Amino acid sequence: MTTPQYDVVAIGNAIVDILAQTDDAFLAEQGMTKGAMQLIFSPEEADALYAKMGPGREISGGSAANTLAGIAALGGKCGFVGQVADDQLGQVFAHDIRAAGIRFDTPERAGAPTTGRCLIFVTPDGQRTMNTFLGASHYLPEAALDRALIADAAYLYIEGYLWDPEEPRAAMRAAIEVARKASRQIAFTLSAEFVIDRHRADFHDLIDHDLIDILFANEAEIMALTETTDVEAAIAAVQDKVPTVVVTLAEQGACAIRGGKRTTVPAEPVAQVVDTTGAGDLFAAGFLHAQARGHDLETSLKLGAVCAAEIISHFGARPQVDLKALAAKTLG
Repeated sequence: MTTPQYDVVAIGNAIVDILAQTDDAFLAEQGMTKGAMQLIFSPEEADALYAKMGPGREISGGSAANTLAGIAALGGKCGFVGQVADDQLGQVFAHDIRAAGIRFDTPERAGAPTTGRCLIFVTPDGQRTMNTFLGASHYLPEAALDRALIADAAYLYIEGYLWDPEEPRAAMRAAIEVARKASRQIAFTLSAEFVIDRHRADFHDLIDHDLIDILFANEAEIMALTETTDVEAAIAAVQDKVPTVVVTLAEQGACAIRGGKRTTVPAEPVAQVVDTTGAGDLFAAGFLHAQARGHDLETSLKLGAVCAAEIISHFGARPQVDLKALAAKTLG
């Protein structure tokens, strides 16, 4: 097995986040569930909701892309596979991810639909309510895969959000096969309960066929996967089937189980929670970065918690401080 040149290559939605502050009353008027994510199925609906937003800011997003931005900020070498359209938001996304030092070679897609966007409403308590129009990101073809790039990464990171549409699902299955043949590690994030509800059988199939080495989930997601109402029972049901299970536990911190041994770390203190967008994404960034450098589970969890704490202290899901400096205190 050759030494990989990249730490992580990820496949995920290529989305531009548009964030604006709001209050609970606006969410209620629009029929939104606070703190949840709902899909928008037409560009017209997305445009209508966008028109109702207050002053906003555009920040390139997408779950897996956010994770890579964190890893790159920590000093890791990454590549991203995701679909944008040949439009202004597509140019914004491509510029931002390349400016972060991440390799991004996926060709733009001509014609409709437009590049994906996520309209995020942030309430004073830092909770974010997301309304996502996935657009071009759900038309990622298998032909867009750079197989050599995937085989040259220590970890392939798969975003569960993208498992929904048939075309990118086929691309991700092909990427998993490439990674396995190259003896690389495969990390998978469950992403959201609604994704799990639609594709639970697929996810269990991946687990049962030993195609996931690291499984990321939060409390709600691990319970949804196992169809239980107790997080400890849910973890117990999965921990012997996946080499490494990582579960974030909100203000209780996070845990990882490997080889029957459980490691737990507390959440990092935060002076003020401003925006929880991307907390799980940056937790995964810290964890994977530390793992790629051979650190143990406790250190990897601690770095994940440090990165998550940084991201929730400001608007947006991309780092705004020197993560290398923060990491140096954790990794030594």
